[in-house]
Amino acid sequence: MVSAPLGHFDDRSISKESDNSVKKTLVTGSEGFIGSHLVERLVEEGALIKAFVLYNSFNSWGWLETLRPEIKSEIEVVTGDVRDFASVRSAMKDCDQVYHLAALIAIPYSYESPGSFVDTNVTGTLNVVRAALDCGVNKVIHTSTSETYGTAQYVPIDEKHPLVGQSPYAATKIAADQIAYSFYCSFALPVAIVRPFNTYGPRQSARAIISTIISQISSGKTEISIGDTRPTRDFSYVSDTTDGFLAVAKSTQPIGQTITLGSNFEISVGELVQLIASVMGKDVKLVQDPGRLRPEKSELMRLWADNKKAFELTGWQPKFAGREGLARGLKLTADWFSDPENLKAYKPDIYNI
Repeated sequence: MVSAPLGHFDDRSISKESDNSVKKTLVTGSEGFIGSHLVERLVEEGALIKAFVLYNSFNSWGWLETLRPEIKSEIEVVTGDVRDFASVRSAMKDCDQVYHLAALIAIPYSYESPGSFVDTNVTGTLNVVRAALDCGVNKVIHTSTSETYGTAQYVPIDEKHPLVGQSPYAATKIAADQIAYSFYCSFALPVAIVRPFNTYGPRQSARAIISTIISQISSGKTEISIGDTRPTRDFSYVSDTTDGFLAVAKSTQPIGQTITLGSNFEISVGELVQLIASVMGKDVKLVQDPGRLRPEKSELMRLWADNKKAFELTGWQPKFAGREGLARGLKLTADWFSDPENLKAYKPDIYNI
């Protein structure tokens, strides 16, 4: 494990015990889409951040590299691997709370390499909660996914909905959630499980539906390659998701609980494409790419979140709710992708599973 500061901690680090509002926080998966936004928000809130980044020979810190200088100067980057218990435990030392976001998330890739998903998502989560128990962490916020529900058996989907693993990815996330919960039940580890529905926004991987559509349009394409247009989804703008994480972290109510984060608005993929095209002022033609289709029994045909529990326990409500909120979020996302400096980080001509 390698530790390298993007900047340096200021005098807040020595006054932690006298200021309970300042917490030393570890974020796994910090270099990713949601993780980098969460790190940014936590720094703005005054937290002392250890950003746990997957070790790589390029010494790349992912999207953390793009954060504003005043944010980067407050982050300590620690490289390692959640699959390695020793590096996780070392990184977690002296931390008050942990946001565990590190995971393999690409559903199509889980068909190709399910063992990798078990290693990262299941064993990685086991390492995080074991280390948290050893280190006496005050709170662990574990990240789940709406994919654990499978195709909706009733709508809107609340936390009592059955868990159904329709892909290897979903199955590993169900297992990871249960491991996290088991440490709450067995060892009184203060764990809360956050289950976001489909989050979107700047920095998202181009394998996700909204970013793949927007990146193709932003690169000048008028024929948009897409998979099945029939499924419905409940989309959450990334700032709503990070607000939800913080709300769960600040409340004692969610300990031992699973909290669903969603906008409580359902839209089909086909309608979504037309809304994106309208927001961007473009006319597009859809071309179905067989390579983007899930196996028939693995596709989730309907997802629609019930977010009442999140409000009741934490006061969280989405700011980008309904069709109007989705349109605002899509506009912000499209504006970001349309910046050539941002778009060059993507390869719209290549579908990477």
